[in-house]
Amino acid sequence: MATETGGEVRMQPTLGLTGVTINAMALIAPGAFLWTTYQIQAVPSSAMNMWFSVFIATAIAMLTAIAYATLARRYPEAGPGSSYYFAEAAVLQQEEHRHFKFARLSKFIVGWASHLYYWVYPGVMVAFMGLVITYIIQTFVPSFGAPWQEVLVCIVFAIIVGTIAYIGVTGATLANIIINAIQIIALVSFSILAVVYRIQHPELHYMHPNPLSVVLPHDLGGLIFQSTIAILLVVGFESATALAAEAKNPARDIPRGVILSLVIQAVIFYFLEYFAANFVINDAYKNAGGSGFAAANSSVAPIGDLARIIGDSLLGGNGLAYAMMLAASVVVALVGTSLSCLNTGVRVTYAMGKDTELPVVFGFLHGRFRTPHVGVIVLTIISALVGSYGVLNVNNLTQVTLISNIGTFLLYGMTCLICLIAFRGVPGRSFFSTILAPALGALMNILMLVGVLYYAITAGGASQLNTIIAALFAVAWLVIGFGYLYIRKLVTGMPILYPEDHKEKLGLKMGSGSGVLSGESS
Repeated sequence: MATETGGEVRMQPTLGLTGVTINAMALIAPGAFLWTTYQIQAVPSSAMNMWFSVFIATAIAMLTAIAYATLARRYPEAGPGSSYYFAEAAVLQQEEHRHFKFARLSKFIVGWASHLYYWVYPGVMVAFMGLVITYIIQTFVPSFGAPWQEVLVCIVFAIIVGTIAYIGVTGATLANIIINAIQIIALVSFSILAVVYRIQHPELHYMHPNPLSVVLPHDLGGLIFQSTIAILLVVGFESATALAAEAKNPARDIPRGVILSLVIQAVIFYFLEYFAANFVINDAYKNAGGSGFAAANSSVAPIGDLARIIGDSLLGGNGLAYAMMLAASVVVALVGTSLSCLNTGVRVTYAMGKDTELPVVFGFLHGRFRTPHVGVIVLTIISALVGSYGVLNVNNLTQVTLISNIGTFLLYGMTCLICLIAFRGVPGRSFFSTILAPALGALMNILMLVGVLYYAITAGGASQLNTIIAALFAVAWLVIGFGYLYIRKLVTGMPILYPEDHKEKLGLKMGSGSGVLSGESS
């Protein structure tokens, strides 16, 4: 049953450290992203730097994760608001009164910009699902793959994920435990078999002559290009911070869940699988595009190709069956990724609705499941639309992916800056976790965003056009946000900036440095 206080339905704390971590782990899905992004990463001119670029991306993500964990520890009462809540709290707790009026604008900008990520990213996962399902079916039914069939797959998948999210985060946690177990088993099996295959076939010419070559960078330009792709693999660790209202001990478990999810999925499994995938690739792997990395770059499913070759050699000629098993694990991983991001996105939307920073209907909870069901329904529809658009062709998919990426880097960069503001002047603060890590995180996220846009635009052709479309959409989204604020002011009289005495009205401890809010966030 729902928890009620004064007739209001509230989220009920049910998650321990395991639940918080598992839900964040599901969004960083190494099983899904190795399959879906390896083709893009296998650009022959830079592919030799692939593993080290994943290392750099993980380091950048870890800096950002430290900022998130530090803020979550300072503001355990943030509930589902995550960075949206942090932005307001950090400004309101500054000593200088002249800054207080910017608190509302700060939190709205962070919350609105985060929706470029949280409302588009699930749709990108839906599109990936459509492509993977099409690959599996086409293996047995070559005629499958008409646009309407791919769109139908996306719609059905979006409805399935939306239904699980509608039921609640407890059901999602159970699903994510199963999903993570399946993809981890699949990843470890592929990695072990890949290494064994190379040991048993020393006569082949491998792209990397030895293990050291796999993990070391080879050229700066290629490393930078690869890093702009690899950074996209490790987003999602912050999803744990949106579950604070459903965590039994948010002050302890949310910061730990943020770091643990990144360490387990990225430091352990990404490092392992990318080592194996690069260690095994050789010039005997051929197709119309060439051999080695060139073949992988021209294949729609290079990991599937490699799994088939390895399976035929080591599993008694059952390479096709093994490739299909891996593809099935990718499908499962995509379910977890989509579910985790949808859960995070709707909770931030719920926080904004409850604060009336978005239409109040988004601030309602389902009486039985205690979920922000209106947001779930809306985001499910959006995910189906975005996925259906993205699955139609590679240009559409590139556009929606870039929109999500822009939102990701904006959100991460702003959160790192918020961490710097939140701990400004606080006695006894940690230099590393409140100054150095968030400062470096902000800088690197900004540089990564610039790098992604730079390489896409300078590439010319379709890549340039797709990037311009994505950038224009992002700018339009921000303009719409400011337009909404202005129209709301005209219609309701709600000011864009807080009045000077807003902090006292909320009952906040001025200048205490404690990070404890005794009132609501708005």
